[in-house]
Amino acid sequence: MNTTTSHKQPLFITLEGSEGVGKTSNMEYIKSMLKESAIDYIETREPGGTPLGEALRAMLLGEDFKGMSDDTELMLMFAARAEHVAQVIRPALSRGQWVLCDRFTDATYAYQGGGRQLDMSRIAGLEQWVLGDLRPDLTLLLDAPIEVGRERAGKRSTPDRFEQERDAFFNRVRQVYLDRANNEPERIKIIDASLDLSQVQQQIKRVMMAYL
Repeated sequence: MNTTTSHKQPLFITLEGSEGVGKTSNMEYIKSMLKESAIDYIETREPGGTPLGEALRAMLLGEDFKGMSDDTELMLMFAARAEHVAQVIRPALSRGQWVLCDRFTDATYAYQGGGRQLDMSRIAGLEQWVLGDLRPDLTLLLDAPIEVGRERAGKRSTPDRFEQERDAFFNRVRQVYLDRANNEPERIKIIDASLDLSQVQQQIKRVMMAYL
């Protein structure tokens, strides 16, 4: 955690995208920008961010419960999120810290709504119940064609329960992400993640400078 004093209204920033788009390396880049701007922030992730959330993450991504129902998956995601918001995100924002989060509710619309093809209105109902009026101030959507992301992801490690899905699943995920970005252009900024890392980070810098 950075320990400098924030000089701006705290912002809730999320980083989104499907597998292999470079969220990890670009999260480090965003953190370096916040540090250079002397902004106090916390870094967190979903599912996860709390001891309970991390336990649920292991259940959701691991091999032990591969046959869980889609509805169970959705509710576990929101159970982890409810704890995350109550224990980490809202307290940090109330202390004046910025929150930088690897995935949030947009991922649920994309993966459970798009990928699993669950009813979007049910996701919206859970979102309203769990979050109230809390929404990210800025979302950076790292976007690349599915074949590009999957090739990169395949070089990293053993695929988790989601990464084992077929291309059709990830094409639906990507389309929901893009639809949401088109519907909320003020909040969700599309970053072309198919380019090399320096070009990706130039795009991120252009977006972030408006907030720093």
